Amino acid sequence: MLLLYFYQMNMKKKSCISFIFIALFGLATQAQSKKWTLEECVNYAVQNNISIKQTELDSKTAMIDKKGAIGNFLPSVNANASHSWNIGLNQDITTGLLRNQTSQFTSAGASVGIDIYKGLQNQNTLRKANLSIIAAKYQLLKMREDVALNVANAFLQILFNKENLKVQQEQKAFNEKQYSRSEELVKAGSIPRGDLLDIKATVASNNQTVIAADNALLISKLSLAQLLQLKDFENFDVIDNTSVKDENNILAQTPTAIYDKAKESRTELKIAQTNLEIAEKNVAIAKGGFQPAVQGFYNFNTRVSYADVISVSNGVVVTSAAPPFWTQFSDNKGQSFGAQLSIPIFNGFSARNNVERSKVSLEKSKIALEQQDLDLQRNVYTAFTDAKGALNAHESSIAALESRQESYNYAKEKYAVGLMNSFDFNQSQTLLSNAQSEVIRTKYDYIFKIKILEFYFGIPIIKN
Repeated sequence: MLLLYFYQMNMKKKSCISFIFIALFGLATQAQSKKWTLEECVNYAVQNNISIKQTELDSKTAMIDKKGAIGNFLPSVNANASHSWNIGLNQDITTGLLRNQTSQFTSAGASVGIDIYKGLQNQNTLRKANLSIIAAKYQLLKMREDVALNVANAFLQILFNKENLKVQQEQKAFNEKQYSRSEELVKAGSIPRGDLLDIKATVASNNQTVIAADNALLISKLSLAQLLQLKDFENFDVIDNTSVKDENNILAQTPTAIYDKAKESRTELKIAQTNLEIAEKNVAIAKGGFQPAVQGFYNFNTRVSYADVISVSNGVVVTSAAPPFWTQFSDNKGQSFGAQLSIPIFNGFSARNNVERSKVSLEKSKIALEQQDLDLQRNVYTAFTDAKGALNAHESSIAALESRQESYNYAKEKYAVGLMNSFDFNQSQTLLSNAQSEVIRTKYDYIFKIKILEFYFGIPIIKN
């Protein structure tokens, strides 16, 4: 019975271990077989990209600057305290007489100051801080848009390399079959041995092409994995479900309509406009340096002596203990309050230079806004022309592929009956393969350029 018990326990442990192993293996297999969609790639990059995280920190800095601007409206409160030991000849702070004695003194005070008027600099600083927060948010949005566009480009590059690798592999497999068939024809004496050597060279060239295409695919996966900040990029892969479609019919729009829409929504214009408003506030802050400033203040101080009070009465030295701490604290306290007016008269041209410097920055911001508008107009018209050209190129490549396919079919028939040599037949195969690759290239070039055009029209890279 005891042996049976241990046997059952051992079987249970093995079953448990087997279950855990199968579960872990299933999870690993699932992780390795996961394929990312474009939406997943963009969302993951937006959450994990280092540049976006740095820009988010800039937004936090802008919030801290706003707290500082609000703090300018609040009073400044400071307290101070000191304690000292005086040994030897020193002045009694109570009687004012010099005495050779050891004494201790404690002093304490507090001061409050508040800006009553400062040339509206505090108000304008707060307005500038609010604008800086808006600018930081726009910068963060712009960074996210740029990352999304880069991810989409890298994603489409992987799809292009996948299809191109597939074409090259199919071409290699076909040539290998053709080589085997040619070997039989050489043995039968139907074709010369030179044709077999030509096909063998073509197969070797196909091997190199397949290796190059496979390396290009691996590098494109690595590039996207780095954009996503993924550490395990060896098993990274994407879903192959992208088709050539202008779903939003963006090419039906005119370049002018797309440009007008872009002026309303493009983040770079909003950033430039906000920077212009910030520059205007900087001018107002600098001009406030010419105006007088009024500050209210309140001061409180007191002191306590720990030395015994020594006096002479009828020629007799009389020593009396110092009053209690809180009695001295109350009796020796003093207060002052009022207002201070400061009028700038001459300060080495610093105020004037600050105004001039801020005006120069304002002019730069105006020029930057104008340049950003011109760049946007040029980019929109260029993107529209590129998308039109990419569509035409893709349609032309499809027509060329159909012609190359017919030409190859005809060459195949001629080669089969011995009316075409292997060199010319291989040339026909190469032209067909190039036409297939060109269709793939123009396909993804068109998709990406449509994405850019939609981007300017306010359509996001992915739809949430």
